[in-house]
Amino acid sequence: MKKRGFWQNGYLALILAVMYIPLILVIAFSFNESHLNSVWKGFTFKWYGELFRDRAMFDALWNSLVLAVSASLLAGILGTLGAVGKASPRNQGVGPGIRRMNDALEYLSILPIMLPEIILGMVFLAYFNLLRLPPGMLTLIISHTAFCVPYVYLVVQGRLAGMDKSYTEAAKNLGAGPQRVFFDITLPLILPAVISGMLLSFAMSFDDVIISVFVTGPRVNTLPIRIYSQLKTGITPKTNALCVLLFIVAVILCILSTYLSGIRTRDTGKTPRHKRRGEKTRGVE
Repeated sequence: MKKRGFWQNGYLALILAVMYIPLILVIAFSFNESHLNSVWKGFTFKWYGELFRDRAMFDALWNSLVLAVSASLLAGILGTLGAVGKASPRNQGVGPGIRRMNDALEYLSILPIMLPEIILGMVFLAYFNLLRLPPGMLTLIISHTAFCVPYVYLVVQGRLAGMDKSYTEAAKNLGAGPQRVFFDITLPLILPAVISGMLLSFAMSFDDVIISVFVTGPRVNTLPIRIYSQLKTGITPKTNALCVLLFIVAVILCILSTYLSGIRTRDTGKTPRHKRRGEKTRGVE
């Protein structure tokens, strides 16, 4: 195997430095005695203690978690149904009219992720004012679900495009109805894509600021909005401590996901017990 050269290693080191040096600084200054992130005065854990005593910060964190989970679940359902419906043989045709309609639906489905967020925020604000819907958690969930659906839709659509159609055709030939084909064949095959799209939607919803500013109410405050509002008075090491805790949780979830994926891969590669017994019996014979 060809070894990487000096410039390749240097480029890789530069990319890693750009990615991880800010994170290292955030972790370091969460233990800083000073209120300023630019001055180091000593090592302390007091900011973590103040963080756990900050009720407003944890209320904002809870609101962000509820919002992100709700939006990702709804986006997972709507995006999956949309992708499956788009890939249905009934919606596939060779006529120019059907192709133009499918292309139009394709563009409309990904439009929310192509538009700037400030435009989406203004549109949602005008729409909720037209419906006389008071701003709050409900308007946040509706707006976040709307711009998260395309992420699930695109991921599931790509999985459906690469899926072997012979499974569903065989199930239909054996007499299975559309619902049973979906729940027994299609859904298990596209489930990894659905989960990936929902995780991406969760991340996009959790750290959204612009759209949330337009549609939130005075009684509902999310974590990104609270951190953004602190820019007027300056970010304290208490916010750095919160970022460190969220980073630790994210690392633990990544390790757990990798571990579970490894277990599933090893279990999938094992030979079933009854087959191993049959092979041993045949070997003895």
